[in-house]
Amino acid sequence: MRLYSYIVRYDIGFAPNPFHGWCTLATCKPDIRNGASVGDWIAGVGSRTMKRDGRLVFAMQVDEKLTFDEYWNDSRFQRKKPDIRGSMKYRYGDNIYHRDDEGSWHQSDSRHSLNDGTPNEGHVLRDTGSNAVLASRKFSYWGGQGPAIPNEFRSWDGIDFCRPGRNHQWKPFPPEMTQAFINWVETLASGCQSDPSDW
Repeated sequence: MRLYSYIVRYDIGFAPNPFHGWCTLATCKPDIRNGASVGDWIAGVGSRTMKRDGRLVFAMQVDEKLTFDEYWNDSRFQRKKPDIRGSMKYRYGDNIYHRDDEGSWHQSDSRHSLNDGTPNEGHVLRDTGSNAVLASRKFSYWGGQGPAIPNEFRSWDGIDFCRPGRNHQWKPFPPEMTQAFINWVETLASGCQSDPSDW
């Protein structure tokens, strides 16, 4: 079991998407989506820029790892398809990719599209760099109201959980630190506890 950590720079309910009973990571972070397995934990921490430094945004244990086509067609995740005329929860749906009959990627009008709704090829290329969607029913999402990360995880044998580097980290986390962090997360309320901080 591995623990991944990364800084959530844009918290708008898109990546991760904590709505409709599932926390999903379907866009951005292709390395994490590619590398994570069922049972692994993903945690996002706040950024200094947003004045959320040292706070938990979300933590999720991976229950399922799906392809984009599986995610697109699964009846459980239809409400995660974006509706730009809907409420904020629907506007930032992350179920946006599937392949057309020729095998090319189709991107729905969404947060990652251009302003006129046409595909943003840069996002398409990056997001589909890993054909994987991580889905969890065991999660704790806090948005802008996240609890402070306990001090023990800010300096565990010189490791700062809130400083994962440019993209993400997991290799430096000793097993004892990983288990202690998970034990702490499991004391928190589960599910979606607050709106995204950027709303």
